[in-house]
Amino acid sequence: MSAVSIYAEASPNPESMKFVLNSNLLVDGVSVDYPNLEAAANSPLAQELFGFDYVGRVFIAQNFVTVTKSQPEMAWTQLIPELRQFLKSYVEAGGPIFLVDPAAEQKAAQAATAGDPTQHDGQIAQKVIDLLDNYVRPAVEQDGGNITFKSYHEGIVTVNLQGSCSGCPSATVTLKSGIENLLKRMVPEVQSVVAEGITV
Repeated sequence: MSAVSIYAEASPNPESMKFVLNSNLLVDGVSVDYPNLEAAANSPLAQELFGFDYVGRVFIAQNFVTVTKSQPEMAWTQLIPELRQFLKSYVEAGGPIFLVDPAAEQKAAQAATAGDPTQHDGQIAQKVIDLLDNYVRPAVEQDGGNITFKSYHEGIVTVNLQGSCSGCPSATVTLKSGIENLLKRMVPEVQSVVAEGITV
């Protein structure tokens, strides 16, 4: 395995730090969010990270891992070197990231939720998914998080916020002023956007 380089990048959520790798952990467009150790059964890497007593949430995307700390009093300056060294050693040693490929799981889950009762709703849902994938998700990933489409029903889009977005003080503002405005402008049927996964 070639040498892995990792740098830490601050996110808008002061409790979350994004660790960017020069190698891929997942295919583009797929990400996983583990709010606790129990949820991380499919990821040996995330389980190891939860072994650090200050790690409260782990989010894994194409080429980065976002760690959210559970102890606000601990400074990132103390934690970054330890986490960066752990991730570097783990990935260089070829440690398993996942037991089951999350891409297959997510495709099945999205197909199940996108099965809207009416064809019209299904077409609107597809427009919303395309907009989120092309315009919103790249920006959210820059900040160490992710947004996924959950459902569309009678003008209301439900999305799921993951990674640094969960618990971020500015997540609600971003959701309402940024994402909701974009979707309402591009898809007139959309009346509002609500999010799951925001823990304030």
